[in-house]
Amino acid sequence: MNEYRQEFFKGERALYAVDGAKIYDSIFDDGESPLKESKNIEVYGSQFKWKYPIWYSNNVLVENCNWFEMARSGVWYTNNITIRDSLITAPKNFRRCDGVTLENVDLTNAEETFWNCKNINIKQVTAKGHYFAMNSENIEVDGLRLDGNYSFDGAKNITIRNSVLLSKDAFWNTENVTVYDSYICGEYLGWNSKNVTFVNCTIESLQGLCYIDNLTMKNCKLINTTLSFEYAKNIDAEITSKVDSVFNPISGTISAPEIETLIVEKDMVDPSLTKIVCKAVGEKQEVVEWRRNN
Repeated sequence: MNEYRQEFFKGERALYAVDGAKIYDSIFDDGESPLKESKNIEVYGSQFKWKYPIWYSNNVLVENCNWFEMARSGVWYTNNITIRDSLITAPKNFRRCDGVTLENVDLTNAEETFWNCKNINIKQVTAKGHYFAMNSENIEVDGLRLDGNYSFDGAKNITIRNSVLLSKDAFWNTENVTVYDSYICGEYLGWNSKNVTFVNCTIESLQGLCYIDNLTMKNCKLINTTLSFEYAKNIDAEITSKVDSVFNPISGTISAPEIETLIVEKDMVDPSLTKIVCKAVGEKQEVVEWRRNN
């Protein structure tokens, strides 16, 4: 295996199609696609400073490296890449990749990151940016701290543990999502999704958990959550906190110690198809406020 130490690579495709290389303490500067079509490479303690550094590559290990802001669209069309203990400040990373592992990585500009990827494994990652993981599948997450709206739109087969998601419109159009032991804050959570499960989670949302088919909640808190469950069906929700308001669920069971406002419009849904298990319902309404005002 070839070794490169303290090299300064400049110019387009500097190590194009390299096969079998270890790169240490090197700089990839002005010049696009330095490692395009590479395979079986390891990169340690190095800096990516220009666009498209790793495209169409296979079997890549990167440790203790940094992507500068101009190293945008850094990893596309690449299979079997592991990145550890690194900082990525460039946007639009990871597109149409298969087999991506991130461990202890900070993504400070994660706009449009992880699009159309599959077989993703994320451990102890911090990300800031909108549209994270759109249309990706087979995603395992443990310890994600995400600040960015519209995350996981159109994604499927997702398991998330021990995470914090500050994300408006998270999990739209998703399928087969399970979230454990996490905190989620964001409006319009989970719309138009199928097979969504939350276990030991705390959720804060305006009009969250609506338009979902097959929603399961176990030992969850809904704090500052209003107009929840609209047109959700096949609900099995065990909520341990007060719910501010529930609005027009289609079917299933909702259990909570207190619901401040329960709104069920008989001309919109059949009340007999949803069981409300609650000892303290503050107010029941048969017409939502904005319809009364019209």
